[in-house]
Amino acid sequence: MKKIFVLLLCLLHLASFGFVNGSLVEKEKIGIFELKKGDISLKVTNWGASIMSLVIPDKNGKLGDVVLGYDSVKEYTNDSTYFGATVGRVANRIGGAQFTLNRHHYKLVANEGNNTLHGGSRGFSDVIWKVKRYQREGPSPTVTFTYHSFDGEEGFPGDLLATVSYILTGKNQLVIIMKAKALNKPTPVNLANHAYWNIGNQNSGNILNEVIQIFGSKITIVDNKLIPTGTFASVKGTPYDFLKPQIIGTRINQLAKTKGYDINYVLDGEKGKNIKLAAKVFDKKSGRTLELYTNAPGLQFYTGNYIMDVKGKNGHVYQAHAGLCLESQAFPDSVNHPDFPSTIVTPEKPYKHYMLFKFSAKSH
Repeated sequence: MKKIFVLLLCLLHLASFGFVNGSLVEKEKIGIFELKKGDISLKVTNWGASIMSLVIPDKNGKLGDVVLGYDSVKEYTNDSTYFGATVGRVANRIGGAQFTLNRHHYKLVANEGNNTLHGGSRGFSDVIWKVKRYQREGPSPTVTFTYHSFDGEEGFPGDLLATVSYILTGKNQLVIIMKAKALNKPTPVNLANHAYWNIGNQNSGNILNEVIQIFGSKITIVDNKLIPTGTFASVKGTPYDFLKPQIIGTRINQLAKTKGYDINYVLDGEKGKNIKLAAKVFDKKSGRTLELYTNAPGLQFYTGNYIMDVKGKNGHVYQAHAGLCLESQAFPDSVNHPDFPSTIVTPEKPYKHYMLFKFSAKSH
C-alpha cells in the first residue's frame, strides 16, 4: 500500500511537468493577472501573454472595457482571432513560409495558404508564458512574462528568450515592452501586440464611426496574398490616407478585396527621435482618445475584417469591424527583403519593442 501511495505521488508530480524539445520541464499554470492604477485597470493572461481587458473612464467618468475578448482563459486557448495576443516569433506574414539566412535555407510551418502568419500554427500566442514578475498595484503596476522558444520551433533557427512586460504608468497610460535575446544563432524576430481596440466600449458595435489619424505617409505594397512586393507607395489620394484625421468607414468600401484595412504603414517619425507617434483614435460618443507611440518602423492597421459571429464577453457577439488593431512592428516579410529594416537578432544584438498607449477622455 505504501509503495502504491508513493507511486501516486510521483505520478502527480510528473503530471505537473511536460516535455519540450525532448527535455522534462515544469508546466506553468495558466492564470489571470490584474493591474490597477487610478481609474485604469488591466487584465492579462500568461496564455499567449495576452490582454484580456482594459477598463478606462469615458468623458462622463463612466468606466468601460475597450478591448475585445472573452470572459474565460479557456476561450483564449481555442481562439483563432489572436484577441489581445503577443504574436511571434515573427508577427505578420512571411512569403512562401521560407527564408535564407547566412546561406542556410529555413522552411517554416505554413498556416495561411503557402505563407506563415504570426509565427506559424503554434506561434507565441498559443503557448504558456512563465510569470517572471507580478506587482498588482503601486506607482508602476507591472507583470512580466517570459517564454523560451526552442531551436527549430515552427522552423525558426536558434533558441530565443522572449519577455513581455505590461506596465501601468502616468495617468491612464499603458506601456508594453517586448524584448528578445538570441541564445545561440541569428534569427528573425518581430513581436507585436494583437489587441482589438474599440474605444467606444468592446460591446458598442463597430469602429467604422471612430476617427483615426496614422502618421505614415507610405505603405508597403502587397500582392493578392498580402505579401509585400518590396516597394512602397504614397498614401496620398488613396483610401489609405489618414495623415489627417478621417472617419474609418468613409472609404472602407473601396477595399473590397480585403473587406477593409489590413496594411502596413511606414511610420514617418522625427529625425533623431527613436520614439514616434504612430496613430491617434477618437470616439465621439465616449469622448475617448487613444494615442500610440512606438520605436517600431511600421504599423499594421487592421479593421477586424473577418470577425464573424464570435461570442465575446458577457454574451456579446462580435461581427466584422467590431474592433481595430494597431500592431506596431517591423515590416511584413522583412526577412525576404534586404532593403527593409532588418529583423535579424543575434546574441550580440538583442531585440526591443516599445509601445506607449495614452488614453484620455473629454467632450469635443
